[in-house]
Amino acid sequence: MKLKTILWTALTAAAAATVVAGAWAADISGAGATFPYPIYSKWADAYKKQTGNGLNYQSIGSGGGIKQIKAGTVTFGASDAPLKPDDLQKSNLVQWPMVMGGIVPVVNISGIKPGDLTFDGPTLAKIFLGQITTWNDPAITKLNPGVNLPSTAIAVVHRSDGSGTTFNFTNYLSKISDDWKSKVGSATSVQWPAGLGAKGNEGVSNNVLQTQGSIGYVEYAYAMQNKLTYADMINSAGKKVAPSSQTFQSAAANADWAHAPGFYQILTNQPGDNSWPITASTFILMPKQPKDTAAAAEALKFFSWAYANGGKMAEELDYIPMPAAVVELVKKTWAAEIKGPDGKALVN
Repeated sequence: MKLKTILWTALTAAAAATVVAGAWAADISGAGATFPYPIYSKWADAYKKQTGNGLNYQSIGSGGGIKQIKAGTVTFGASDAPLKPDDLQKSNLVQWPMVMGGIVPVVNISGIKPGDLTFDGPTLAKIFLGQITTWNDPAITKLNPGVNLPSTAIAVVHRSDGSGTTFNFTNYLSKISDDWKSKVGSATSVQWPAGLGAKGNEGVSNNVLQTQGSIGYVEYAYAMQNKLTYADMINSAGKKVAPSSQTFQSAAANADWAHAPGFYQILTNQPGDNSWPITASTFILMPKQPKDTAAAAEALKFFSWAYANGGKMAEELDYIPMPAAVVELVKKTWAAEIKGPDGKALVN
């Protein structure tokens, strides 16, 4: 589960890092979600070694990716917040899921190790609402008997940019807390009641690492690679679960992709004793009639290669590859909807 040192230096150096630029870098460009940046980087590195073709992906947040693909400045956009079918139609875009993973609460508390702490949804909502302000609050100690929690003030860290990670995190909190739903709601960017903003999963990771008494939320690969202290969660079945590929897969198993228009699917708070409650998919967005058909066709080759060859690499970073049946649906969508100026499909 280790990426090359140079890659993770890039991850922590800048949210808008550009990776694996090669012969195609000027033509095949993508931008968006920081959630899948680790696996897209790993895939791009392997793809360039096998084909000689590079990929330029800017990890700028889902909001930025949506804006850039709608503006036509990149070959593809990436977002963890799926666009609704009417938005896809209005923008003349095609959307599909590329990989799935988990979002985890991470903390920096002296003496607390990964998995020592457990949260339920209502308590997590109260922390991010600013209603629970110290680590030894009765609501937290009740969930964690025997854990020595300090009276330290809680420093909330949240995303400052438009973020699909934020969309899924706030979507979950809205499902389990009426107070959160009415006061904050769910979106890629919200008015946070408390805390400090940071850009990207990278920024949140760095801020939590540097701030004693802090709490944030990041994609699981960032927690593992940065050695952050993640917490366990109480899921919708009332069971304590740890973040892992198995608990992410349990949540993902309930997704009915075949009957989801535009592949619009939210995986938060899924049923099941073993389901991680903040599981999410990350999506690719491309125009139905790309301006640069050569770049679009090459990008589709890359995504097809990733589906066929990238599963093991995804699992090594604790992402969940898309099931074969979903990949088949995605490829049928490419053939039916992404076409050149002659009206012919870019892929068959």
